[in-house]
Amino acid sequence: VALNDPVAKYLPEGEVTMPTRGGKEISLLDLSTHRSALPRMPDNFSPSDVTNPYVDYSIEQMYDFLSNHELRRDIGAAAEYSNIGVGLLGHVLARVNGSSYEELVRERILDPLGMSNTAIALSDNMRHWLVKGHDPRGNVVSNWDIATLEGAGALRSDVQDMLKFIAANTGSPESPLEEAMRVSHQTRGSLDGNADIGLNWIILTKGDDKTIWHNGNTGGYHAFAGFDPNRGVGVVVLNNSSQDIDDIGLHLINSALLIRELPAERTEIEVSVEILETYVGNYQLAPDFILTITAKDGTIWGQATGQSIFQIYPESETEFFYKVVDAQITFEKDDSGNVTGLVLHQGGADTPAPKQ
Repeated sequence: VALNDPVAKYLPEGEVTMPTRGGKEISLLDLSTHRSALPRMPDNFSPSDVTNPYVDYSIEQMYDFLSNHELRRDIGAAAEYSNIGVGLLGHVLARVNGSSYEELVRERILDPLGMSNTAIALSDNMRHWLVKGHDPRGNVVSNWDIATLEGAGALRSDVQDMLKFIAANTGSPESPLEEAMRVSHQTRGSLDGNADIGLNWIILTKGDDKTIWHNGNTGGYHAFAGFDPNRGVGVVVLNNSSQDIDDIGLHLINSALLIRELPAERTEIEVSVEILETYVGNYQLAPDFILTITAKDGTIWGQATGQSIFQIYPESETEFFYKVVDAQITFEKDDSGNVTGLVLHQGGADTPAPKQ
């Protein structure tokens, strides 16, 4: 395969039609750099079990989404992190290899690097050592089983194996695999105003220092892996809680990247059911990313596209906060008191979302 090959070249003819725009086709490179113009999640992603949301999303559903999706911007025009894009990339590469995604990764990466404790389908011994995942409040949550979109995060590993992987990405390459890894480190474009993107690697430059990293967040777990290619420093941080630990990993690689302050303590107040019910509805954070607000038994809940549902707690009649993540919501009203939208405060950004 070649990076500039169109994705459609490797999909079954007659079963799926890749979306195009302006006469341009989505390439493997577009998927690898999150510039395909595909959304974060497919709009037909509707899990029957929110505690294991990916387990029942099928190849047929993915093909149906691709065949009917209309791209909302030009391919390559901007970066938007896309789980469906990375999942599709893994699916295509497995098809080219004539194997499952897990067999492909084992053949090309895991076995050559001696990563024997990394898998999708866990052995009995792996299950014995698997730590339980937790939400940030300490509650045990279910493991996620990612089927069709395996490339977006189905692999499970341990710190020893991940350190082998990071070691292979640093220093002088000693094999064709390690040479290919160095190609993945090359900057391919801007991811956002603060970072660049390689082949799925996030590249952060601060002065003369470069940090190449990625993370992963599935039910009850958060993982970070990164390295400085110039200094040969690598770090792996694995957390059996979904609490974000990226700042710890980045700081261990480069002390100039500071650990964020602990979120401020917030106090929950009582708000009437009548007020809570006025907030129920869909709020558009991005063209294909909706935050759905629901009310139940005097409480209010938020669920973003492709994510689990979580309760939000009032600290005023219009201001609410999550307990599972450092994020807050402010509902906005017009002069007549009608709810017109919300603002999501998270990660230093304030993202407006009009009510649909």
